[in-house]
Formats: sequence, C-alpha cells, structure tokens
Amino acid sequence: MALLTILRYPDARLHKIAKPVTTFDDRLKKLVADMAETMYDAHGVGLAATQVDVHEQLILIDESDTRDQLRVLINPEIVWASEERSVYDEGCLSVPGIYDGVERPARVRVKAFDADGKVQTIEAEGLLAVCVQHEMDHLKGKVFVEYLSPLKRNRIKAKMQKEEREMKKERDPEMAR
Repeated sequence: MALLTILRYPDARLHKIAKPVTTFDDRLKKLVADMAETMYDAHGVGLAATQVDVHEQLILIDESDTRDQLRVLINPEIVWASEERSVYDEGCLSVPGIYDGVERPARVRVKAFDADGKVQTIEAEGLLAVCVQHEMDHLKGKVFVEYLSPLKRNRIKAKMQKEEREMKKERDPEMAR
C-alpha cells in the first residue's frame, strides 16, 4: 500500500468529472487499499478518487469511531433522497482546517458496487448521509465550499492559496528570495 497525495482546493483537477468504473480488477483493489491508507493517515472519514487525482467513480467512507468499518462505493447513485433536509458542519481533506454548514437531504438511499463488482444498497442518515453526498459531489467535480456564499468561498480560496505558497517556500527556500 502507498500513501497518495490529496489535492488541495482550489486545484483545478478537483473539478474534473469522474468516469464510471468498468473493470473490477487487482488495479482497482490496490487503488482502494491505497486510498484507505491515505484516508486513515489523514484522519478523514471519507475520500473520493477525484481527491487523489484519479477520475473514476470510487469513494471510501468510514465514519466509525473504531476506524474499521470501511465502505467502498463504486459508481454510486442516489436512488432516493428525503424531502427533509439538515445542516451539518462539513470539512474536507482537500480543504484542511475549514468547516462550515451545508444543507443536504437528511436521508438518502444509494446503490453502488463494492470492490468485487457486487451491487449493494445503503440506507444512510446522519453523518453517513452527509459523507455519501459530500464524496459523491467530488465525483461530479464539486467541492463543499461551492455551497457557501461567494464571499466565504473567496476567503477560503485565498487562505488555501496562501498556505500553498508558504508550504512551497518551506520545501524550497530558494523560492523565498
């Protein structure tokens, strides 16, 4: 297994639309394992392949306290969403340190494949429903900050760009001159 690099907002690659997975093979299983290691290492509860610059419809979620209930959702599709909505403070591994309220359907039913290509249906509410919808947004090229006001979004973008410049300076002191 290997740790993958997580793209940071506002990287344009986060806006690419993911393509459906068509082959369930060892390459896919390795990608799932690498993404799981990356998500757990970053202390995340969800990760979409888009976030590691792989533009395939694959998301991982583990909202358990014990971090041992990994869900693999391939080509996920929301087949039902409740009319009831709820607001949840969301964060994202691609937008570290930023949390804000996003309104979404409170409950969803999702049909997806597992890593072996078997169909599964998940009934989700609470944190799981939020995670599923958040990660599925990544597959559509959407980051949660896009639900926020333009003012908040621009402030977050400026903050992320500043942090990126500072990290580059730390890695390459020549850039500081």
